[in-house]
Amino acid sequence: MRISAALVVLLLVACAAAKTDEERRLAVDEASLVPVELASVAIVPLTGTPVALLRDPEQGRTVPIFIGAEQARAIVIAQRGIAAPRPMTHDLAVNLLDAMGGRLERVIVDELRDGTYFGALEIKTGDSTILVDTRPSDGLALAVRTGARIVVAPAVLEAGSDIPYRSLGGDDVVTALGITVMQARAEVREALELPDQPGVLVSSVRGLAGAAGIQPGALIVAVNGIPPDSPLAFLDLVNATERGAQTSLRFWLNGAFSVVELPTDLATPPAQRRDSL
Repeated sequence: MRISAALVVLLLVACAAAKTDEERRLAVDEASLVPVELASVAIVPLTGTPVALLRDPEQGRTVPIFIGAEQARAIVIAQRGIAAPRPMTHDLAVNLLDAMGGRLERVIVDELRDGTYFGALEIKTGDSTILVDTRPSDGLALAVRTGARIVVAPAVLEAGSDIPYRSLGGDDVVTALGITVMQARAEVREALELPDQPGVLVSSVRGLAGAAGIQPGALIVAVNGIPPDSPLAFLDLVNATERGAQTSLRFWLNGAFSVVELPTDLATPPAQRRDSL
């Protein structure tokens, strides 16, 4: 009998108090895990295999890891803020955790073994924290819905550093610095009365970016003085920020231009409310 991922989460959370020596254990030292940001979904040329793009602020790079097609769709849907008429599997898993008083703290990708990625969900329930085994792609689909932190083993990042990828085209949605952006189409520009210049449209924001004044509907027209002509260009320009420096963003909102500077590290607390269009 096939059991859905959401039901597995429910059963594991319900039985968490009984789990002792059987709990999931990390394959690497906790201190070695690298915080990353789920930036986007792309595909591998020729094969069309989907990959999740992880922004590694420590190295100023984007690293792809292979994911399933179903999980790729789930990530893109969540990044775009599309609400399904009925809860999909990953939405249901989040709802179950909330209803049972659990919170997804971290998604951990700790191993690549024989071509397969291994991961864990770090779930807090009351005074207890447990690790639940997961496919990393499912974990990432949950993280984008909850704001949970993502940490990855260095070996996983190194293994993915030479995977080629290309964008989804005009459907790209990219998150960096807690800011999710997409292409500013002509009809959206007209509706929002955006200025006629290159830039990417902010669709949602969380963390320091929101506190600094960036809001959904803003048009980011320059990253460190350079106009981003696509969502992936926005990501590349953020990655190009000099190490130790802050990223300068110039944006248009409510009829005026503003400039803010944001750190490139990942200081966003887990499970923070996400503002969106």
